[in-house]
Amino acid sequence: MMPKMDGYEVCRRIRENKQTAKLPVIFLTAKSSEYDELKGLDLGANDYILKPVSPAKLVAKVKSTLRNVVGPETEENDSSTSVKMGPIEIDREKYTVSIDSIEKVFPRKEFELLFYLISSPGTVFSRAVLLRDVWGTDVFVVDRTVDVHIRKIREKLDQFQYLIETVKGVGYRFKEIE
Repeated sequence: MMPKMDGYEVCRRIRENKQTAKLPVIFLTAKSSEYDELKGLDLGANDYILKPVSPAKLVAKVKSTLRNVVGPETEENDSSTSVKMGPIEIDREKYTVSIDSIEKVFPRKEFELLFYLISSPGTVFSRAVLLRDVWGTDVFVVDRTVDVHIRKIREKLDQFQYLIETVKGVGYRFKEIE
């Protein structure tokens, strides 16, 4: 209902552009059909809010959306190719993980999950955030998938498995090393 280009096209273009693909998108619209809402969400909108809406509810929904999208840069936007934290060194170009100078094989998702956690030591990430940022929004996996991958990563970390901490009722974090 905007001039020149509708919201669906704007959303589609935002998601197609590598530089803007991760920006949060919220539809605020008078289009109230289920078809319109599903179309907006299918195109990648984070939320679809129908007018009229109270200012308090609108602010709460925007805050909620922003809380859910805050996190470290993902692989597409991250310019760093390697990270070293304590005994663990990850090289994204060579796709290798070394633990105490011993190279270990990590399947793709375990590799990405470990890199994601180690890139923001001390930050607690919920299962939902990890699923969204590591697995993406175009796949259907349950939140316990994260638990299984964390367990497998810990097994490979052997004596350093304590570096991945569980924050009960919240999520996981990579321990800050001083």
